[in-house]
Amino acid sequence: MLKEKLLEDLKSSMKEKNEIRKNVVQMVRAAILQVEKDKNVKLEDNQILEIIAKESKKRKDSLEDYKKGGRQDIVAQVEEEIQILSQYLPKQLSKEEISNILKEIIKQTGATTIKDMGKVMKIAKEKMGTSADGKTINEIVKELLEKDN
Repeated sequence: MLKEKLLEDLKSSMKEKNEIRKNVVQMVRAAILQVEKDKNVKLEDNQILEIIAKESKKRKDSLEDYKKGGRQDIVAQVEEEIQILSQYLPKQLSKEEISNILKEIIKQTGATTIKDMGKVMKIAKEKMGTSADGKTINEIVKELLEKDN
């Protein structure tokens, strides 16, 4: 279903001559195709969301470097690309929502120290999927486990 939406968006962005949107959608479709060919599988929507989230993360990570380098022209384009990609992703959870979910996971797993971080992260990523950034989850888990000690 998500593949079809991407194809429709590609067609409409070509008609509208929206170059950035067209390039972003083509890039996502190419990444999907690459994974499907490499692994010889048909990707499901949740796997496609992971690819989109990964592409969004790449851009967010590079954004800081462009800002430091004073490349305002590229910053604007990358921000627009992030905004386009975020339209395909589920609503992102707030830090407070992530924190509440993590507190519950910590209680369930009986995690008490940073050494227990791995099992908390594993469950958290499964539970939150692409609706929360791994880096943010990681930071909050560290905070919560350090605070408890």
